[in-house]
Amino acid sequence: MSISDNTIAPRDAAWREELRQSHSAKERTAIPRVKMPELDAAYRVTTCSEEVNQGLSEEQAVIEARRCLDCPDPQCTTGCPVGINIPGFIKNIERGDFSQAASVLKETSALPAVCGRVCPQEKQCESRCIYHKMKKQPVAIGYLERFAADRERLSGNHAVPVKAPANGIKVAVVGSGPAGLSFAGDMAKRGFAVTVYEALHEIGGVLKYGIPEFRLPNAVVDVEIDGLKALGVEFVRNCIVGKTLSYEDLHTLGYKGVFVASGAGLPRFMGIPGENFIGVLSSNEYLTRVNLMGAGREGWDTPVLRGKRVAVIGGGNTAMDSVRTARRMGADRAMIVYRRSEEEMPARVEEVKHAKEEGVEFLTLNNPVEYLADDQGRVRAMRLQRMELGEPDESGRRSPVPIEGAIDEIEVDMVIVSVGVSPNPLIPSSIEGLEVSRRGTIVVSEESMRSSMPDLYAGGDIVRGGATVILAMGDGRRAAAGMASALVQ
Repeated sequence: MSISDNTIAPRDAAWREELRQSHSAKERTAIPRVKMPELDAAYRVTTCSEEVNQGLSEEQAVIEARRCLDCPDPQCTTGCPVGINIPGFIKNIERGDFSQAASVLKETSALPAVCGRVCPQEKQCESRCIYHKMKKQPVAIGYLERFAADRERLSGNHAVPVKAPANGIKVAVVGSGPAGLSFAGDMAKRGFAVTVYEALHEIGGVLKYGIPEFRLPNAVVDVEIDGLKALGVEFVRNCIVGKTLSYEDLHTLGYKGVFVASGAGLPRFMGIPGENFIGVLSSNEYLTRVNLMGAGREGWDTPVLRGKRVAVIGGGNTAMDSVRTARRMGADRAMIVYRRSEEEMPARVEEVKHAKEEGVEFLTLNNPVEYLADDQGRVRAMRLQRMELGEPDESGRRSPVPIEGAIDEIEVDMVIVSVGVSPNPLIPSSIEGLEVSRRGTIVVSEESMRSSMPDLYAGGDIVRGGATVILAMGDGRRAAAGMASALVQ
């Protein structure tokens, strides 16, 4: 079964027709897109734990849901990597049946409250909305997804998805990030006995260590995990597959299939002079210390560097998370240094907007070439090469090229490098016969996510080298469909 096989549930024609007649298409398209309530920028930079986006009220959600035209061929669903029945859950919000909206979401998504917050809807489901053809803003699908999931969470009445009878087959998952959790949920619903092995002391993977609580509160992630536990998924913490347990050990324990979702936790650096100075660190280390290990919180002893003049190198969402965290950790001057233009930044537009509101400076078309240190070996300045856009590269983006002689020196006392990550090499290097690419990723079939080892499937960053939460979840769903088909014949 492919992801798209279960995307559109049978529609209740009667209530849908009632909704259509209650408001004409003209009335619906005249409704302006809702604006997400936010914490004031001056206040929010004082706290790492309070979420910036405050969520929609019931009234706002119902009005925004009314904008949906319930297209006969909903392209929004086609644009969703996990195939959520988007018109189905939105129309349930419009008629006020919020619990049913959450149930529709959970038919295909293991993490709706997470996806409603961090998925790049503007590049996926919302990019396919028919409103674009009318030169209007799309339906706020992400905001509505968050509303439905949050409404269920706050009500305390959590519906458990329908689960097939137990089939007696055990499967193991390596890593509890979005790919692993999505796979686990789908396999549990199919009747498999699922155990997730996590190397860290907290379940959630990048959702816990990589994304700050001002974007994704840990309590939200925990509720999603509790939903998987209710389905029967078991979790084992502090267990490193490839060290604590080997691939062979998993077979000895009776697992008939293994899904590897170990992520990409190996940070990359640029290889320029001065990267070994005190005060230069990766975004992985910085965010893990703050998000997962409690650095800076009252009662926690985890050390973390605190800079007053902080530069973050990179232009993705992780860079935005890092620079916004630095502001909250006391930076007076927080800077994004990016070698291309702002228009070419891979970060979400919303994250860039929030960063600017919080006082972050954007030094675009600049590239660091060297870091300078004081006599104690601590970084004190960075040398930036000014750039200009040249001819387009293979991706279609105009390549940045140096402007000869245009080098500036800027004082810094902390640099956070966020220029990408590489896959965790532990599992690819520990399984003999496993096909691995030159980039260190596991080679899989695109349709089933099956590797060169018949019982081993993989998805997320360990396959892609870098993926969004929702793409990783899509991999998990594909792998679950592929493995289930292979194990139950």
